[in-house]
Amino acid sequence: MKIGSYTIDRSNPPFVIAEMSGNHNSSLEQALLIIDAAATSGAHAIKLQTFNADSMTLNIDASAFKVEEGHKLWGGKKLWDLYRESETPREWHPALFERAKARGILCFSTPFDEASVDFLEQFDPPAYKIASFECTDLPLIRHAASTGRPLIVSTGMASVEEIRRSVDAIREAGCDQIVLLKCTSTYPADPVDTNARAIPLLRELFDCEVGLSDHTGGIGAAVASVALGASVIEKHFVISRDQGGIDAEFSLESEEFAVLVAESCRAWQSLGMSTIGPSDAEQASLRYRRSIFVAADIRAGEFFTRDNLRRVRPGYGLEPQFFDFVLGRRAAADISLGTPLTWELIENNSKQ
Repeated sequence: MKIGSYTIDRSNPPFVIAEMSGNHNSSLEQALLIIDAAATSGAHAIKLQTFNADSMTLNIDASAFKVEEGHKLWGGKKLWDLYRESETPREWHPALFERAKARGILCFSTPFDEASVDFLEQFDPPAYKIASFECTDLPLIRHAASTGRPLIVSTGMASVEEIRRSVDAIREAGCDQIVLLKCTSTYPADPVDTNARAIPLLRELFDCEVGLSDHTGGIGAAVASVALGASVIEKHFVISRDQGGIDAEFSLESEEFAVLVAESCRAWQSLGMSTIGPSDAEQASLRYRRSIFVAADIRAGEFFTRDNLRRVRPGYGLEPQFFDFVLGRRAAADISLGTPLTWELIENNSKQ
């Protein structure tokens, strides 16, 4: 499948998405700087979130509408206030899409309701992202899929049956370009909860591209996912964690993100083929293996011993596996120190 000019599959390097989320701190200038930094870091795409607080929740003080006390980042906070703080205003979107285009980086968004899908269509986005918490919102999923654009769907918390219903809804709406992202919906996430081994299982079950939406600190989980077949990686992005941001604690800074892009590509390159044996690149190194060399001048008829033979580098003589066979046999000619031992230099050199 393709997202913009990028082909998304395991025969290409991972497609790496920088998630802005609410790390703009309600500042358009900061949001534009995040796009600049993400482009400089080598991200293939910057991802926004398109919603307003009223479309996400109800503005009431009941306990059901608050983050549970004790949450590491947002404990006790009213949901409406949290979403109000993190929303990306609609009036910013033209400038954000334009800045991304100018910096040569793809820009798309996570719509959280059908009206947001309709709003985003004017920007001709290369894809839509469905968040984990909306993975079961089939009306939203059908509406986004009906645009014909590729859908990237995070699967945090979702059961196999819930994912199946979402995938079926996407395909029934006429969209066959799907990426499922393995995701752990805790913020921040612990690497032990990542369960990246589910990536090949998702691919097998749903016959689509699969990646990782990663909320852990650092890049280890994301890079490891490439070895398991992840063709897309999504990480939250911030210019500086010290400046804060609603998701700053589990976001990567610019230099860290650049390392992620580079190392995920190296991880992909390292996968190679399922072959054993010297590669083409290793052929020249074979000469530096150990082999049997003459370690002292030897006269014709003299016995080969552990004193006048050595197993050393390079590999121009007989292989070390023949060392014990050669010991006690006689030299067929005078041999000088530093000569690689060959069968022709051994009397009665039958290997029987």
